[in-house]
Amino acid sequence: MAERSNPEALDVVRNDVERFLSEQTGKEARVTDARLLAGGASQESWSVDVVLEPGEERLALVMRRDMGGVLTFATLPRATEFAVIAAAHAAGVPVPRPYFEPATIGGKPAFFMQRVEGEAVGRRLVTDPTFADARAKLPEQMAQALAQIHRIDVHAAGLDALLPAADAAQSAIQVEIERLYRELDSVDEAHPALELALRWLARNEPSPETERTLVHGDFRIGNILVGATGLNAILDWEFARVGDPMEDVAWPCVRAWRFGNDALEAGGITDRETWLRAYERASGRSVDRGRIAYLEILGNVRWAVGALMQARRHLSGVEPSIELASLGRLSAEMEHEALRLISERGKG
Repeated sequence: MAERSNPEALDVVRNDVERFLSEQTGKEARVTDARLLAGGASQESWSVDVVLEPGEERLALVMRRDMGGVLTFATLPRATEFAVIAAAHAAGVPVPRPYFEPATIGGKPAFFMQRVEGEAVGRRLVTDPTFADARAKLPEQMAQALAQIHRIDVHAAGLDALLPAADAAQSAIQVEIERLYRELDSVDEAHPALELALRWLARNEPSPETERTLVHGDFRIGNILVGATGLNAILDWEFARVGDPMEDVAWPCVRAWRFGNDALEAGGITDRETWLRAYERASGRSVDRGRIAYLEILGNVRWAVGALMQARRHLSGVEPSIELASLGRLSAEMEHEALRLISERGKG
């Protein structure tokens, strides 16, 4: 992944990381390299190389640390994200190994995990010939990994008290729609296309989910590390919750996550039916195609509102960032896509 320079923050991060890791390991920790990785618009990700003395034991770590503000009202605290990754790792899901315990680094909540090699940039993964063999394997690998996530026993893993979940009186979709209304109101701008789409979603909600499982919440190309043989690790668990597993199945089909390779509707790497059948084989579940189509519309609205929330972090001064500011313009693309899909549903 590319890197961003941040020399003023580097000394604070270095000093706090050395102090924390020395406390955790009982050895003298020396940071030999610390670099802010590009690509994280919700949280910071730092590549950190550490030597532990005596013995010169070397650790290759990634530190996940809060940025200013949050992407959505459903964003987990770093300590909870750490707990979810630990549960996934214990269940055999391909995730980076979590290390130590959550910390405060440079005054911000953070945690550490194993640094896994691989490419995560979506546009490269869907177009670069280097990843042609990996792309052929990814649908089955992603389906297997997603089925593993949905099999995790939330109660046994101690996550039921930590993760947001709909109560028995509401469906997972109803909870999501209500949250999106609140977030759109917080943006304090007129977006009639999103208001229309949310109204359509509320009026056309399918039957409630038949089961609730652990949901990754952002499972897609761009949030996985890919190597020559395919899937290496699943990243970015800050939106995990208890909900409808079909939300995770539908999310890769949202147009934004095809990264321009729109002919392949599932993440820009395969056709929709191939993806859905791969998940059915891996999970043993039957996938309702109509439900996936509905959740795709919901996903476009969700990311449109999310893009506006990102821009608001910049405009409010909480987290000044050209990257965050530029995300706000993307909302129009998702608004158009949501209305297009709604129109097509009306013709069916």
